[in-house]
Amino acid sequence: MSSQRFLALGLRFYVVLFFVYLFLPLLIMAAATFNDSRFPTVTPWDGTTLRWFGELAADRGMWQALGNSLIVATGVLLIAVPIGVATALFLNTVSSRAKPFLYALILSPLLTPGVIIGISTLIFWRQLGVSGGIFLTVLGQATFIAAYVMLMVTARLQRFDRTLERAALDLGASQWQMFRRILLPYLKPALYSAAVIAFLQSFENYNTTLFVVGYDTTLTVYIASQVRTGLTPAVNALGLILILITVLLAVVYELKRRREAAELVKGV
Repeated sequence: MSSQRFLALGLRFYVVLFFVYLFLPLLIMAAATFNDSRFPTVTPWDGTTLRWFGELAADRGMWQALGNSLIVATGVLLIAVPIGVATALFLNTVSSRAKPFLYALILSPLLTPGVIIGISTLIFWRQLGVSGGIFLTVLGQATFIAAYVMLMVTARLQRFDRTLERAALDLGASQWQMFRRILLPYLKPALYSAAVIAFLQSFENYNTTLFVVGYDTTLTVYIASQVRTGLTPAVNALGLILILITVLLAVVYELKRRREAAELVKGV
């Protein structure tokens, strides 16, 4: 066997192993949804059942926690994306001497443990009379999630041809027109990706949320509390539904992307 063929086989084996490692826990979790055992497990298999979907439908606490998580994630999305975009545009214009310091300063929340961010957010806003809740959760999460948005937009801006800006301004366009018609369309892929990342980072956050959420429980905090009191496969049913929704959205996006690419080829 030649070295190239051996390398190719090794690479294929690594890819297969990677996807098994990635998706096997999800498959086991999905299978546990249909196990009649009152614990979320696949061994021993006590029989096939659909009753955990009924338990999920009757669990008002979990649905309320899911609704709170969606509200928080939406709020973080609306705050973190504009702040991240504005920060990236600002860093793209500052002098090279000040940029490293500002870059490190803006990224510092990502290096700070979520527990510290949650505690400091709670202490600071309590001094101003704001107690824990959904509003404070949005603010606490947005402080570090905005940095993810900034990183993604900055990476996109590094490949932007600045001569397009100067050409638009020379032709009489205002700063707003230049941003809306040239820069914003160029940043759209990064904005979409950053919005998805911001939403998911907020939805799955636990460390920061635990200290600032107050009495408004989010899904991650609710599941963590259920682990201590007795978790049932109803949470597996919810996880399976979320996975199916994610896969459906991914398929719809891919079909739309392929259709747009085919229309672009036909237009050329």
